[in-house]
Amino acid sequence: MKLATIRTSDGRTRAVRVDGDTLVDLGLTDVGELLAQPGWAERAAQADGDAVESAGFAPVVPRPGKIVCIGLNYRKHILEMGRELPEHPTLFAKYPEALIGAYDEILLPPESEQVDWEAELAVVIGRRVRRATEAEADAAIAGFAVLNDVTMRDWQYRSPVWLQGKTWEASTPFGPYLVTPGDLPGGTRPSLTLTGSVDGEVVQQADTADLVFDPVALVRYVSTILTLHPGDVIATGTPGGVGHARKPARYLADGSVLTTEITGLGRSESKAVAETPAAGRPA
Repeated sequence: MKLATIRTSDGRTRAVRVDGDTLVDLGLTDVGELLAQPGWAERAAQADGDAVESAGFAPVVPRPGKIVCIGLNYRKHILEMGRELPEHPTLFAKYPEALIGAYDEILLPPESEQVDWEAELAVVIGRRVRRATEAEADAAIAGFAVLNDVTMRDWQYRSPVWLQGKTWEASTPFGPYLVTPGDLPGGTRPSLTLTGSVDGEVVQQADTADLVFDPVALVRYVSTILTLHPGDVIATGTPGGVGHARKPARYLADGSVLTTEITGLGRSESKAVAETPAAGRPA
C-alpha cells in the first residue's frame, strides 16, 4: 500500500492512498495524522473516499515529532574507506522545518558554499514503542520512503557535532509516498536499489540490504533512548558517492537537479535554487 500527503488546489493538505494514478482521500489532513489513528492500516486499505486531484506532494509526514538520522551505515562504503564497522549507530537530529516535498525546490542558503547530497532510505514509525524487542520494533515500522539528507558541509564541520550542517530550512526532499513493508522485498528489512543523481549523472548507488544497522535494529536502538511515536522518522544513512568526498569536491549549485530514487518507493526530483532574502518555504 502506498500512502501520501498531497497539497490541494485550495492550499490544504490531504492524506491519500495511491492506487495507480488514482488518489483516494482518506479523510485526514496528512499521513502523520493517519498513523496516529488506531488501526490506521486497515482504515487506509478499506477507505473508499472520493478521488482527489493533487497540486503537488507535501513531505510524506509534514511535521514528524522526531527525525533521527544515522551516519556511517553502509558496510561496503565503510570497508572501502579502510574503516572498521561501527559497534553502535551514530545518531544526529534534523527538524521538520528542513523537510520539503519530493518535487519542491531545495533552497541554497547564501551562508553556505558546500551544499552536498546524501540519498537515503527513511523509516516511518506507525505505533508507539519504547525499549522495543525485535518483534515490537518490526511491528512499529509503518513503511519506508525516499529522503535526501542534503548537508551544508562547511557548517557541518565547524564543530565535532553535525547538527548545524544537517537541518537547514527547506533542504530535505522527503517522499513522494510511504510504502508499507508487505509490498517490498524483504519486508521491514528491505533489499532495494538506492540511486542518487545530479543533473542526470548517477553519483550514488547501493543496495539497502548493505546497511550495517538495518531498520529493525535502528528502531530497537533509538527506542531504547526515547519513545518513538507514530509519524516519527529514522533516516538510515547514505552510501558512498557524496560530493564532499570527491577529488575535487563537488556541490550543488543554483539550477542543479537532485534526483533520489529507490526501487519500489518512487523518486524525488528537486531543483536547487539560490535563496534570496525574499524567498520563503514552498507552500
